[in-house]
Amino acid sequence: MSPFLKYISDEQHYTEVLSKLTSVKRTLWIGTADIKDLYIKQGNDVVPMLGVLASLLKKGVEIRLIHAKEPGENFRADFDRYPILCTALERVLCPRVHFKILIFDMESAYIGSANLTGAGIGMKSPQKRNFEAGIYTNDPEIVESAINQFDNVWMGTHCEKCGRREFCGDRIK
Repeated sequence: MSPFLKYISDEQHYTEVLSKLTSVKRTLWIGTADIKDLYIKQGNDVVPMLGVLASLLKKGVEIRLIHAKEPGENFRADFDRYPILCTALERVLCPRVHFKILIFDMESAYIGSANLTGAGIGMKSPQKRNFEAGIYTNDPEIVESAINQFDNVWMGTHCEKCGRREFCGDRIK
């Protein structure tokens, strides 16, 4: 496959980025500042994104999630409907994370402004959508840079000098 780099704006976050979740085969890494309940169209149905993640986990896909703050009640209610998320989803809360990165099978990545919320990357009408921008690419250099940044946070490279440990619910190191 030849390298591509595509500018993504507004509803393209849903139609061209979030829709990629269902085709992940091996790994999915998600980094976001904010995460809320959001929904994905599957055929004629609309399902919670957490249901899609649960299905991927059942297929053996490794999913890592880094987010900056605890999600709200609706997200928690959806989360509790899928017990596999408690046992198989790898999750870290890091209050310093503000990046928005999705890495699909270590081959392509979205890097941009959209949080994992309905108004950000989710399925919302244009009147309820945030103005978002980002890139979606499989350019090896850009994907590798995104992988490295995500992995450095995941491994706790910055924890010792972070200065926000009192707000860190999930101590990485």
